[in-house]
Amino acid sequence: MNTRLLTLITLTAALGACSSMPERNSDLDRAQGRLRSAQNDAQVAQLAPDELKQASDTLVMAEKAWSDNEPKSKVDHLAYMGAQRVVVAQESASSRASQAVIAGAAAERDRMRLQQRTAEADRARQQLASAEQSNANKTAALAQADAATQREQARADSSDARANALAQQLQELNAKKTERGYVVTLQDVLFDTGQARLMPESAGFLARLADAFKRNASLTAAIEGYTDSVGGSNANYELSDRRANAVKTALMSLGVRDEQLTVRGFGENNPVASNDTVDGRQMNRRVEIVFGSQSGLVLAK
Repeated sequence: MNTRLLTLITLTAALGACSSMPERNSDLDRAQGRLRSAQNDAQVAQLAPDELKQASDTLVMAEKAWSDNEPKSKVDHLAYMGAQRVVVAQESASSRASQAVIAGAAAERDRMRLQQRTAEADRARQQLASAEQSNANKTAALAQADAATQREQARADSSDARANALAQQLQELNAKKTERGYVVTLQDVLFDTGQARLMPESAGFLARLADAFKRNASLTAAIEGYTDSVGGSNANYELSDRRANAVKTALMSLGVRDEQLTVRGFGENNPVASNDTVDGRQMNRRVEIVFGSQSGLVLAK
């Protein structure tokens, strides 16, 4: 029985290891095939060894990136760079071969009939000029591809940094994840009893909240006011609306733009606790700032 169990465990581990291996990258395989073909070309191997080495080094980096499960975009980029450098090696070899023809024609010019050799030299010069122009174009394309990759990476890093900073700010304000999005709650204790005037103790909290909006121009939120069930429903609705608008006015006075905020009062609707206890009623008297999923926030639960 123990032998059968050990065998089953071994097979399961082997299958797991196989399933975790990444699929081959077709662009990388094609680029490596082109490199092998160029390495087997005696003219390229003899006349462009440095260019071949650069292509080989680039594809070694691509193979390592693939083996390390790095992003496919990086593997694709390195495979593209390696393939282009193989082309550069091939065309460099062709250019140097043409240069040899030109040199040979010049050495023999005094002892051979020059008309045919001159024509060959002219064709070689044309081939050389074409190859050099092609190499220049490909070198420029490689430089542009590198620069574009660096710019894209810089933009991604900057975007990630802004998102992380915003997430940190909202977590410091005790943002909670709900079905509607991330919610920052201002409790009733930040208002005068039964009034919509914010107390001075709310200033620091609102300043930190305003800073999050100002640092992220695309950030929007809905400000929602709520009350407990004590009193008439119309009065409760009016109080919740005035408290929500008071928060919006305070944030705008701190530099938040009007279009970043919407306001609505819900009165005694949507309680978060029982209205039968003092503590429950206090929890229901609140203003919520709701950052919806369209804000692109990813906070810890």
